[in-house]
Amino acid sequence: MLKPDMIVDVNEIKPLITKLKNEEDFNLLLDITVVDYLKFPDVTPSRFAVIYILRDKTFKLQKTIKAYVDDNTLAVPSITDLYPAANWAEREAFDQYGVTFTGHPNMKRVLNHHQFKGHPLRKDYPVTKGQICTETEDLMDEMIPLLESKGYTKEDHEELMFLNVGPSHPASHGTIRNFVAMEGESIRACVTEIGYLHRGFEKACETHTYNQIIPYTDRLNYCSAILNNIGYSKAVEEMLQIDITPRAKMIRVIIGELSRITDHIVCNAANMVDMGGLTNFWYIFAPRDKAYDLLSKLTGARLTNSYTRIGGQTYDLYDGFEADLDDVLRDVEKAIDDALSLVEKNRIFQDRSQDVGVIDAQFAIENGITGPNLRAAGISYDMRKDKPYYGYENFDFDVIIGSHGDVYDRIMVRFEEMRQSIRIIEQAMKELPDGPVNVDHQGIVLPSKPDVYGNIEGLMNQFKLTFEGVKVPKGEYYGSTEAANGELGFHITSDGSGTPYKVKCRPPCFYSLAAYSKIVENSMLADAVITMASMNFIAGEFDR
Repeated sequence: MLKPDMIVDVNEIKPLITKLKNEEDFNLLLDITVVDYLKFPDVTPSRFAVIYILRDKTFKLQKTIKAYVDDNTLAVPSITDLYPAANWAEREAFDQYGVTFTGHPNMKRVLNHHQFKGHPLRKDYPVTKGQICTETEDLMDEMIPLLESKGYTKEDHEELMFLNVGPSHPASHGTIRNFVAMEGESIRACVTEIGYLHRGFEKACETHTYNQIIPYTDRLNYCSAILNNIGYSKAVEEMLQIDITPRAKMIRVIIGELSRITDHIVCNAANMVDMGGLTNFWYIFAPRDKAYDLLSKLTGARLTNSYTRIGGQTYDLYDGFEADLDDVLRDVEKAIDDALSLVEKNRIFQDRSQDVGVIDAQFAIENGITGPNLRAAGISYDMRKDKPYYGYENFDFDVIIGSHGDVYDRIMVRFEEMRQSIRIIEQAMKELPDGPVNVDHQGIVLPSKPDVYGNIEGLMNQFKLTFEGVKVPKGEYYGSTEAANGELGFHITSDGSGTPYKVKCRPPCFYSLAAYSKIVENSMLADAVITMASMNFIAGEFDR
């Protein structure tokens, strides 16, 4: 049975995590979640347990800490004073499960609307019960204390302009509402509200088999759907303790890196449109469209590909794939050169992007920021290098880092990461082995059609896998990959059946967006727009 690294009493949580942070350098809080054991087959000390996932400063060591919560109080000490990243993480745990974190500065819902009754991820909350929001929230309950902390009195409010940027706004890059208090053109305080695209990904996972969940992962970061497929499938496969075939691994690397390229293209193209550079958009969006044509030929879908399966891939590469891929990569290379020729030495671009939206390295770590946004701040953390999987340790590529953590660095990091992804793809295509794309395991992979139609064992196996799903060993596990926006993790609880007891997604841009309101304070509104674009917030990912 898969178990957490440490199980402690609730009262030991804060002292233990303080020690781990201060003495063992576990300075990155990855995620906080809760498990409701109401319908779990084993007896547990209490109904709810809270789980913390930490990573150390080398980015190689990881700890999962679990504490059962008192059923009478449902109270857990907050760790927001240790990790600012815990702010939204604890709010989400409260929102979804009703566990309260004592000492939290703002214990209110974050994904579900303010009129929502109950806690939807509890096992006794019906999956079919929807609740409609009929009134907007003015967010002054957050704005007033924030302004007071900055020295503004109620009398000063008349001198400020309160403005909503989003959720329906062309510059919001997703359904995000930023409620700002402005003095002139400068933002003095910002409150971020999300949840407009919350679809209950985790709740839906509890009523579907492991393979049926894969199309739902497409809808997380829909700009690089296959990277979500890979991250989720890899976590389940690790729980099953299976090693997918060498060809399947290499195909996942190839298609995953192509998805990373398309994601970075969307981010940089949209960012430069926000600065007024529409020509750059057309230069780099054209090869993205060609990449989508390739993905459509390979998977049957342009955007939401659902390409992986537990144990391998849906399909092998088609005849002519290598030529099509090479055509796409050459177009991407030319598009990067063309776009950079317009902006690299452009004074307007430099003035608009340099020293704007600066993210300090320590701030980034404290707030759980990973991926290109962290690397642009000068920290070399990339799971493909620090915790390699699928043979990434055998590829020759560079981890690209910035020096200042501003909009300029984030744009340039993504441009150069596209070039590194091309390097990886070209090496992978040269080393691509022959062989099957799925493991040979009748309890995991569907049998071939001749077996289904030709013998009763194959027919029964197809029936059981389709209706009952892949049986995953009982236990709890956190698995993660380097997605386009950073560390994408899945904490999965299995009761031994073919349907997960619980799936918790750790979306990288959830934590980046949680920190955004602090980043844009005292900046101009126009700069806040391009700062948002450069951080690549994807609503499907942070809202789930």
